[in-house]
Amino acid sequence: MTQGINKKNSIYVQLFRLLVVAALLSFLVFRALDSAGIYMIDKYLYNSTYREKKDRAAMDDFQRYVKQEQITTGETEALSSWVRKQKNVSIYIYKDGIQVFNSDYPEQEVSKEEITLSDYETYYTVEFADGDAQVSILAFYDYQLYNYELVASILLAFAMFLFLVLFGIRKKMRYITMLSEEIEILEGGSLDYPVTVKGKDELAALAEGLDHMRLSFLEIREREAQMVQKNQRIVTEMSHDLRTPVTSIILYTEILKKGKNLDEAQQKKYMDIIEKKAYQMKQLTDHLFEYSLTAGSEEIQLEEPEAFEIIFYDIFSETCSYLEQKGFQVDFQVEWSDEKIRISEDYVMRIMDNITSNLLKYADAAFPLILSSVREENFIGFSVENHVRRDTGRTESTGIGIQNIKNMMEKMHGKCGTERKGESFRLTLLFPVI
Repeated sequence: MTQGINKKNSIYVQLFRLLVVAALLSFLVFRALDSAGIYMIDKYLYNSTYREKKDRAAMDDFQRYVKQEQITTGETEALSSWVRKQKNVSIYIYKDGIQVFNSDYPEQEVSKEEITLSDYETYYTVEFADGDAQVSILAFYDYQLYNYELVASILLAFAMFLFLVLFGIRKKMRYITMLSEEIEILEGGSLDYPVTVKGKDELAALAEGLDHMRLSFLEIREREAQMVQKNQRIVTEMSHDLRTPVTSIILYTEILKKGKNLDEAQQKKYMDIIEKKAYQMKQLTDHLFEYSLTAGSEEIQLEEPEAFEIIFYDIFSETCSYLEQKGFQVDFQVEWSDEKIRISEDYVMRIMDNITSNLLKYADAAFPLILSSVREENFIGFSVENHVRRDTGRTESTGIGIQNIKNMMEKMHGKCGTERKGESFRLTLLFPVI
């Protein structure tokens, strides 16, 4: 049977571990890409004229705007409108050494004091409607580069995360695909094809369950094939055994019909032979009918568990008394047990009838019958041992009576075994202990 799934082997735990590992590796990749990107941007900005080119382009655009709109240095709203259209840009306008506009505080009244232009800043001369002025620009163009770098690092790290997760579950998906293909093979009737079991998770448990089911179906199919073969053999043997008494009955019937000179003693002799052969046919047909009832696959309803002694005490007493009346000596060696078993009362009575009938037909009354208790692992039961007569008839060759007993024992989940040593024959019946 499939064992329970260990939590650490569960698919949920495996998936959680995969997500954690993929997230950790992706984060490390992100940090490495981000650091490398920042380093390359810093190096590029330090060794290039990128900022100067961007500032010059912005000032050229500002000059066109001012000239086109004929803006003066005092028109703060118009100047602020241009600044708002830019991204991360601030401008400072100076005229005659006095700051007349600050885009960071456009509404704030500027000081009229003279401000000395710094030597560390770059000033561009812009032609306004009221004259030329010096314009300083403070822009953060490199922020866009850093933002682009950050987005690219995040996307690459996320792609790494997806790759690791998909790569991690690919093995499981391939296994699921394999199981699907194997199930299709089983659906086609190829029960000899084994189901692949990999791992110790829920999928492995499912595969193991499917394989057990496959083996069960295979066993059922083989059992049915054996049953058909067994039935064919029994029918063949029974038809042969029935042919012998039928032939004798026909023969002696013809003798009686044509025998005009037969005396009364001869007629009685032939009638007795016909009667004996008819009884023999009845026994064979009864066995065959009983076999048809017990050979089916239908389950039977068993009685409630009861102690072995309570079930068989009266049965053994009646059987032993009957056999002793028939001239047999019974050696009773049964040790009673309080262990409980479940039986079908009807089947047990029919089994004992079969055993008694077989003993009367085949056992040699000159030797004692041994009735003893048997214990085997988790089974308890009894055995009957007898000495076989040498003058037994041909009817024993079919073994249908023993087969009926085996079928009934199987229906009660028990065992039936036979053993032949020379002229000694032993029948053993075992019932599972509850």
